[in-house]
Amino acid sequence: MHKIIISTILSLFLTSLALGQEQVTVSGKILEKDTNIPLEWATVVISNPTDGKIVSGGSANEKGEFNFKVVAGTYNVSFEFMSFKTQTLKAREINKSTDFGNIYLIESATTLEEVELIAEKTTVEIKLDKKIYNVGKDLTVRGGTVSDVLDNVPSVSVDVEGNVALRGNDNVRILINGKPSGLVGLNSTDALRQLPAESIERVEVITSPSARYDAEGTGGILNIILRRSKLQGLNGAITTNVGYNPSAGINGNINYRTGDLNIFNTSGYSYRESPGNSSSLTQYNSTGNFLDESNTYDRQRKGLTTNFGVEWYVNDSASLTGSILYRDSNDKDLNTNILNQFDPNRNLLSTTIRLEPETEEDKTMQYALNFQKNFKESGHVFKFDFQYEDNQENQNALITVNDIAVENVVTLEDQSQILLQSDYVLPIGENSQFEAGYRGNFDTTTTDFTVAQLNNYTGFFQTNLDLTNVLNFKQYVNAFYAQYGSKFNKFSFLLGLRVENTRITIDQPTSGDFNKKDFTGLFPTINLNYEFSDKESLTLGYARRLRRPRGFFLNPFPSRNSVTNFFQGNPDLNPSYSGQIDLGYLKRFGKFTFNSSAYYSHATDGFNFISFDTGDTANVNGEELPIIKRTPINLATEDRYGFEFTLTYNPSRKWRINGNFNFFQNEIKGTTPNGLSLDNTNNSWFARINNKYTLPGNIDWQTNLNYNGPSADAQNTRKGIFSTTMAFSKDLFNENASIAFNVNDLFNSRKRIQTTTTPTFNAESEFQWRERSFNLAFTYRFNQKKKVEKRGDYGDDGGFEG
Repeated sequence: MHKIIISTILSLFLTSLALGQEQVTVSGKILEKDTNIPLEWATVVISNPTDGKIVSGGSANEKGEFNFKVVAGTYNVSFEFMSFKTQTLKAREINKSTDFGNIYLIESATTLEEVELIAEKTTVEIKLDKKIYNVGKDLTVRGGTVSDVLDNVPSVSVDVEGNVALRGNDNVRILINGKPSGLVGLNSTDALRQLPAESIERVEVITSPSARYDAEGTGGILNIILRRSKLQGLNGAITTNVGYNPSAGINGNINYRTGDLNIFNTSGYSYRESPGNSSSLTQYNSTGNFLDESNTYDRQRKGLTTNFGVEWYVNDSASLTGSILYRDSNDKDLNTNILNQFDPNRNLLSTTIRLEPETEEDKTMQYALNFQKNFKESGHVFKFDFQYEDNQENQNALITVNDIAVENVVTLEDQSQILLQSDYVLPIGENSQFEAGYRGNFDTTTTDFTVAQLNNYTGFFQTNLDLTNVLNFKQYVNAFYAQYGSKFNKFSFLLGLRVENTRITIDQPTSGDFNKKDFTGLFPTINLNYEFSDKESLTLGYARRLRRPRGFFLNPFPSRNSVTNFFQGNPDLNPSYSGQIDLGYLKRFGKFTFNSSAYYSHATDGFNFISFDTGDTANVNGEELPIIKRTPINLATEDRYGFEFTLTYNPSRKWRINGNFNFFQNEIKGTTPNGLSLDNTNNSWFARINNKYTLPGNIDWQTNLNYNGPSADAQNTRKGIFSTTMAFSKDLFNENASIAFNVNDLFNSRKRIQTTTTPTFNAESEFQWRERSFNLAFTYRFNQKKKVEKRGDYGDDGGFEG
């Protein structure tokens, strides 16, 4: 586009010197076909039909109208606009002033891959193996986090605890720029709450991953692409925000490109308080007694993240990029646990107040190196990536009961990861492509868990050897893949095969336990696409996927935030395999876009969490209370059926409505080790409506409505959850700045209300991770064009276009 503009200016200058030649006027109006909205600043290019050289050209005004002079003759006339298909009139005789009338351009997902849309509108692109959500001017996430962004992405939901699910499946693989990243760190949920929303360019939702991607994630893959400019010179943006519950932050990106070097940095600091609460009422069948338990969570999060890198264009066909990422976060939590015990007649027997102040320090260092070689033929590429990162997480909690310190829990976690990856793409002819590659992930994690309890006789803390342990966890994955894609007429396909070998070692030197797992799997992928027209297409995808047990699931250390309820990992967990089919349909008609899919997956050895009475008791104020344990186990089979659709209506440039609906059924069949059947069929759904409208004064108003339908499994029944987010925004200083105000969870209704039924106890509980919050954000951009920038060639964005 920049070359076209420069050539156009040069041609206009040359034609102005062509004195004595007859000049005529060309005029017309350029519109978007589906909406009849004028495409302001669209480009008209006049070129020689013989050699293609640009002769003249011009731009449309804010009404989409163009009018300029050209020397009389025969030309090719092209009408262009970013993210739209170019329309060309070949060998057109222009011997007199010509009015081309209305020229209609059609939006093109392929073209969108080549530009960076900063701000104007949020769009969804459809590709053969993924959907791309361009964040755009999503007002409800200004000053927010990546977690807030994901909660607005179609097909994606984020529960009250911050866990991410894709179509209701929480086994989602999260990548940053196509690779595992230190931005996610040891705890992806907490990390996503700290990464600023403004750093994101787009989110790729991959429900039917091709062989290029990891087989991990039965729910699919979310690939978060971070923003990075490639404009010449110095440019960037800075955002500050303040809010309540108390929060504040500042983050910015800066980019400097000169000659063969591109230097970039993204940095941010945030402070956030996230108060939450929970309550539960449990009745034990053996005694009839009640236990009323309430918790308040006072959380304080603060952290610094910075990513500095240099991209060196070695020559016209090769580039080398190096970057260093540093993340330092500090958390302070105070969990107040109040236990009230009642007899069957609801007479109060005892009250216990348990305080658990906890501090946590997380540090991440990541070093990354990328080399890319582009060969002469377009699309012929070789890439190599090396990445090393070290994550450290230290937690310290001093637990008091009725103002007496009784327990000190220290968790030290150290993780190192090495990533090696290479990809080779070879075009074959005009419409075919072969791709092959290797990826090695080498993860080593050591968790040192120490529990010291007060000795009532000595008055000193003494290490409890039954609860203290060290876990050395290693997971090495080596993977190779190859895939071939082609397109002929209206049909395209992408066929691939991936092989992965996984070696897991679980070593507990303090207890003497040692487990080793070694398994290899083949993962075929099939993606098919048929285009009925530019506005209608049908896709079919199949992929075999894998769910490996995470370290958290395998860790046998019990949680210590309650003496009567605790979570404990299961080191005997095996991986779960699944095969999944996805059938999609896309239709554009008028001002509507309808995108739908039906999907099915069948998993073996699926994970499920069970709760049961351990048979042990805890002494609380002289009363012996049963201890309830929650742990994951492998079940026999899990079948998931679902249907979803997204409907977008764009009646005018000022108004845009987007609705997403997802219905799914989950059927589980399995039996616990003690013979309890967990067979269960659960139907659930969630819906989302996003409405954006420009008010008088050019004030943008956006409202998101979310509803997660009720759900159930063998032991738990959960009520539906409704939440609302509202935001207002106004551009300032000739659109170089903007201010936005948003309210998260407007009605303070985002709560999980659950009933648990087991043979030994029944419980009702309520949980709210974060209470309603308010946020005010201000963004200023310098030397960044609001409409278009050249998109960088980073991220895992290669592959065959359908």
